[in-house]
Amino acid sequence: MLATVLAGLLTGLGLIVAIGAQNAYVLRQGIRREHVGVVVALCALADVVLIGAGVAGVGALVAASPLLLAVLTWAGAAYLVWFAIGSFRSALHPRGLQADEAPAPRSGVALTTLALTFLNPHVYLDTVLMLGTIASGHGPVGRWWFAAGAMAGSILWFSLLGLGARALAPHLARPAVWRVLDVLIGVMMLVIAALLVLR
Repeated sequence: MLATVLAGLLTGLGLIVAIGAQNAYVLRQGIRREHVGVVVALCALADVVLIGAGVAGVGALVAASPLLLAVLTWAGAAYLVWFAIGSFRSALHPRGLQADEAPAPRSGVALTTLALTFLNPHVYLDTVLMLGTIASGHGPVGRWWFAAGAMAGSILWFSLLGLGARALAPHLARPAVWRVLDVLIGVMMLVIAALLVLR
């Protein structure tokens, strides 16, 4: 059980720890200390809902079709490899993060957070399909422990990202930091892809 929760935690973190639009926005708001609680809460809650939907839906589908599980497994592994390649490419041309000084109302910040979350096609591939597929390999009960780990990872990540951004601001402005982060993400994705097909 603990190993499954840890697998979910690490996989969830591996899929969300990237310099995508959503994470960059959370960092930006954290650096500015502007409605950080709203941003963190919306991002974490959205992930909890999407992870739950993915685990429930994909789990039910693969239970009825072993062939579908095989297809999803290989498709998932291919996507993880593609994700890793993207991370390695980002590492070749890293960009620092800078925040502007223009103020924004709470409602505008909330709407922007929701848009960056739900209008991003990758959130459905990563959070719903990818995590749902990987979770299904842990069995009917284990998949929910896996989901719990992934949900905890999401809550932990967004909380650290938003609340710790101010302290990290000087480092996050340096492209070299993002280069190291992107390389680590790429390696993690390749390891998860290998474990997925070798299970």
